[in-house]
Amino acid sequence: MTRSKRPGAIRVAVLTGVAMLALGFTGSTTRAEPEAPATEQQLADYIAAGVKGGPIAGTGSACTSGSGAGSGNGSGDCLGGSGSSSGSSGGRSSDTQQYGPEMTSWTAAFGYGLLNPDAAPPGTNDWNCKPTAEHPRPVVLVHGTWMNAYNGFAYMSKPITDAGFCTFTFNYGRSDLVQGGGLGSLIPGVMGTGYIQDSAKQLAVFVDRVLAATGAGKADIVAHSQGGSMANWYTKFEGGAAKTQNLITYGATHHGTSLVGIGALGRAVNNFGIDVLGLVEIFVGHAGIQQTVGSDFVNKLNANGDTVPGIDYTIVGSRYDEITNPYELTFLKAGPGARVQNIVLQDGCEQDVSDHLTMMYSPRALSIALRALDPVKFPTLQCTFNPWVIGGGGGL
Repeated sequence: MTRSKRPGAIRVAVLTGVAMLALGFTGSTTRAEPEAPATEQQLADYIAAGVKGGPIAGTGSACTSGSGAGSGNGSGDCLGGSGSSSGSSGGRSSDTQQYGPEMTSWTAAFGYGLLNPDAAPPGTNDWNCKPTAEHPRPVVLVHGTWMNAYNGFAYMSKPITDAGFCTFTFNYGRSDLVQGGGLGSLIPGVMGTGYIQDSAKQLAVFVDRVLAATGAGKADIVAHSQGGSMANWYTKFEGGAAKTQNLITYGATHHGTSLVGIGALGRAVNNFGIDVLGLVEIFVGHAGIQQTVGSDFVNKLNANGDTVPGIDYTIVGSRYDEITNPYELTFLKAGPGARVQNIVLQDGCEQDVSDHLTMMYSPRALSIALRALDPVKFPTLQCTFNPWVIGGGGGL
């Protein structure tokens, strides 16, 4: 890969990121106060209250209808968020083509990633890299919904590589409108919009490539948002349990999200037979709807417990997470043969007010990943100010 040398690209990236924030593109709220806590059971009870109405025939909500009203979920397996998803399954993954610059600010990195959708975060994808005895496993970095490999890890990738790990990443869930990627898929750099189970298959192929190239028997996975629940699906249904040692996730939608109430409200209305979520899906894509609380995807993901034997889980949530909320939904309960450490980013470091996106640009979040990957060499967690929305210590 060659290093990108586009003049002024970072400045344009900053302006683009700021403009997108101003338009509400990221879904952030207008304040940095934590949402009032709600339990998973409260959300489940709220959603279940809508079941009494039952679905109306012809909405496509039976999943296998294929088209009651021309919808169905495209794959016939009822793993769409509401069973009324429009479009077909599919999509693809892709390799990165060039390196982008190292970034400390999420805002700048997001904008750069929109303009350079195939850029790789610095230090990744050296296919000649061989793991050492000290660090015997490669690290696979997995981005989230509406993100890409670059803007997901432009801050974390280089420090992890510099710590002596072989790091790899790719773009997944590249779906167009026909494949159900939503209107967001029209924007260059927006990925992770296709069916999550399809993306998990793409991850399976990529991990196999990494293991073959490095000669390692297992990989460690560091994942953000959808990337975490998708990697979780990979370990449970795509053979990933035998190939994964550490699963480290940030703001992952392991138990879904209320999407500030929109997902929960939409699902309750859907249960009365009005296809609200199908309309929302036109904008957010298959993956967005699949991550709402009570979806078929989330239910199947956790039907046999949160974890699988043999994997060490490090699960990070932020009290200021406006996307995966309530943030407690990200945490896992250890089942037989698994170890789980659930971490609230602000515990012991109140000045880190990272939200869903800027937690990937938090020095404390980075130190949590390094400690999970190598607790002997990196036993101490950092604690610095990291502002909501912007990240990067407040600078662009």
